Amino acid sequence: MLASLFLIGALASTPQMAVQAASQTIVEDGVDGMTHAVNRILGGIVTYARWPGAERPDRILCIVGTPRLTDRIAPELPGRGQTVAVRRTSAAAVTAGSDCDILFLGRMAVADRQRLIGWVRGRPVLTITDDDPACLYGAMFCLAERPPGLGFSVNLDSIGRGPLRIDPRVLKIGQADGGAP
Repeated sequence: MLASLFLIGALASTPQMAVQAASQTIVEDGVDGMTHAVNRILGGIVTYARWPGAERPDRILCIVGTPRLTDRIAPELPGRGQTVAVRRTSAAAVTAGSDCDILFLGRMAVADRQRLIGWVRGRPVLTITDDDPACLYGAMFCLAERPPGLGFSVNLDSIGRGPLRIDPRVLKIGQADGGAP
């Protein structure tokens, strides 16, 4: 059964960053429920992101490491006209000059994660992980399994350091229960 969108907002701040948390219960019953939920959230996040320069209808999502929530990542984009190609790659290939628009960080060595987050700063690359539920290690969006569904956190500091623009509506999700930016 597909549950409707359910938002729980909370704000957590540290001197170094501001993180907004949101929960979205869209996990269906069955073996593919989590895969479908992850792909819907990824598609939603991608549609709220704006890359500088000419708008392209297609984006490239690079997976580095081993995703925790599903091994079948294929963002489901609402609407028409935009596509996301998915490829698996290594941290070394990304930093050597890949054409990734979106970087999905799974489980990986800490040194590789730090190198990738450092490489992304100032570049038009959207970063998403499912290996940092508290969103402390520099990704812009962090997916986490939260009973009864799937949730995500938004790292405002990481978003603010790059040239990507994230539609304020996705940032307001974290404020649904009265949190402040």
